[in-house]
Amino acid sequence: MNYLLDTNIVLIYTRNSDITNSIEEKYDLFNPENELYISVVTVAELKSIILQKNYGERKIKTLEHLLSKFSIIDINIVEILDQYAQIDAYSQGKLKGKPSNFSARNMGKNDLFIAATAGVYDLLLVTTDNDFKHLSPDYLRLEKVDIEAHKRM
Repeated sequence: MNYLLDTNIVLIYTRNSDITNSIEEKYDLFNPENELYISVVTVAELKSIILQKNYGERKIKTLEHLLSKFSIIDINIVEILDQYAQIDAYSQGKLKGKPSNFSARNMGKNDLFIAATAGVYDLLLVTTDNDFKHLSPDYLRLEKVDIEAHKRM
């Protein structure tokens, strides 16, 4: 299976906690048969988190080691930019010819890029966020990880 991991999933895996083990037990993401991807946007978000939370050397090394296991997809690709625009207009309920059955959603710009990347490359997006739910199945394939359920396991 080909997966695109959202930033929140990558952060969970840096902690190597019971939740991490529970998610891995259920989804087996790091099985060598799977191909794992992240958006360059996720890399930028992680770098910002490192600065904001003042990560120490050990945590940074753990994150760098984890990032080495992913293929990183750039966003400066015409299809991703076009998909971004479509998803943004659709989320706002303003995409001509594609009525929405939900109230307008203001998605974060980084989430728009992540969603567009998953859609263009037909990758299963794994996230803990509900922000992407309205895009499935029209724009992407989605696996929403329920953190609360994994905490109880």
